[in-house]
Amino acid sequence: MPKSKVRKKAVYTAPADRRTPVKVKAAGPSHPVYIAVMLGMMLLGLAWLVVNYIAGDKVPVMMDLGSWNFGVGFALMIVGLLMTMRWR
Repeated sequence: MPKSKVRKKAVYTAPADRRTPVKVKAAGPSHPVYIAVMLGMMLLGLAWLVVNYIAGDKVPVMMDLGSWNFGVGFALMIVGLLMTMRWR
């Protein structure tokens, strides 16, 4: 049986206007204030929950919030955790 002929494909070359390199600005490290706020939010949320468990019935603001204290504490911690995604 005869061998089939191999077809050569033309090599693809990108258009000239697409070959220009794009300079990307290197992102530097995060500002120390950003890191302090990020850690502060997580610690504030943790402290809110601890105070709620220990003395929640003696603090007037926490008595008024009732079960929403868990939402406040976890929301503060989640905001801190979301800030970690932009931390460099």
